[in-house]
Amino acid sequence: MGGRITRWAATLAAMAGVLAMGACADGPDGGGGGGETVDKAPSSPPKLPDEPVTLNVLDVAGNLQLTKTAIEKYRDANPKAAQRITFTTATAPELSGKVKAQQKAGRLNIDLVLTGTDGLAAGISQDLWLKGLPELGEGLDAPYLEPAAKMQEQAEGAGVLVNYYPSGPLLEYAPDRVSEPPTTPQALLAWAKENPGKFMYARPSNSGPARTFLMGLPYLLGDEDPRDPINGWDKTWAYLKELGKYVEYYPSGTKDTMSGLADGSRDMIPTTTGWDINPRALGTVPKGVKVASFDDLHWVTDAHYMVVPKGISENKLAVVLDLMKFLLEPEQQALSYDDGYFYPGPAIKGVGIDMAPAKSQKVIEEFGRPEYEQLIESKPKETPLLGKALVDAFDKWDREVGGSKVKED
Repeated sequence: MGGRITRWAATLAAMAGVLAMGACADGPDGGGGGGETVDKAPSSPPKLPDEPVTLNVLDVAGNLQLTKTAIEKYRDANPKAAQRITFTTATAPELSGKVKAQQKAGRLNIDLVLTGTDGLAAGISQDLWLKGLPELGEGLDAPYLEPAAKMQEQAEGAGVLVNYYPSGPLLEYAPDRVSEPPTTPQALLAWAKENPGKFMYARPSNSGPARTFLMGLPYLLGDEDPRDPINGWDKTWAYLKELGKYVEYYPSGTKDTMSGLADGSRDMIPTTTGWDINPRALGTVPKGVKVASFDDLHWVTDAHYMVVPKGISENKLAVVLDLMKFLLEPEQQALSYDDGYFYPGPAIKGVGIDMAPAKSQKVIEEFGRPEYEQLIESKPKETPLLGKALVDAFDKWDREVGGSKVKED
């Protein structure tokens, strides 16, 4: 019930947001759109418009931390294409309702969405995104790293992958409060039982580490089919229900789990490479916290995608496609090392840390972990669930595991 209420609230909030955006003179606009609206990807790349357009970018994945600098570089270098680019943010559960409401009203004010697999999947299931964009010309068919290429294939043509990382699941813990961190799911359950309320993870539909933890468990527990959350995850669902007895509540986002680890109210949380490095670099989590990996770790990879809602104008689509190509260039990809938020970050081949800005290199040197390189190289990498399978997993978790114990901000 809690998950359903949250989704209805998100939809209503999104509809209210549409009205507010239309009424606000300073909000995102359709400046310079022009041309026919597009509900199906064209057979060939559209030509750039004669007049510059305003692009409105919505980020529901925190991706602007990796790409905003590059997007602004594109704007500055291409004033005849993009006169202005606006940036707004929302949560992934809000995305579908927000886009659908604008499409239904015939007032699309979102030209490019930066999203993780959650928002991508929700939009695919509701047929919100233009399909076939990766085939529209040289530059969009990037030389992806092998795991990133597999994730691009999973997108069903509805998105263009822009950033990638091996993700997790990993366990982050306070060494002064956890002397022997668990390295198996069974040991984690035993520890949680002995330390009730001290382990926490967020609602998976709005948390990368929680989502990765959810999808990694079927491999660790030896479930019948890790790709089928409804018929193949018997061990995982039973495990999560038992583990839930010792979880006080589930926050709506990852940040609250990090805060709990930092203030001492939680001793252990699931994490990923980026969520380990970046909060310590920012000082929101103590530098001295440690990370443990599972003995039989299967990395569940993760990525951010660029997607375009149906109903965009043809002129704006031409500029969006040009921007996408720019963001896949090696120089722009190197910016995604950032402060370790999505470590490593680049999705294409041949972009090493030596190409990153000096600030990024310093952060990784100080806050990165030497063991990551060996773990990334040696452990198998599994693509995450996407599309209907991911939506089904979120829905089942909400209904049967933790929806009633989700605590909203």
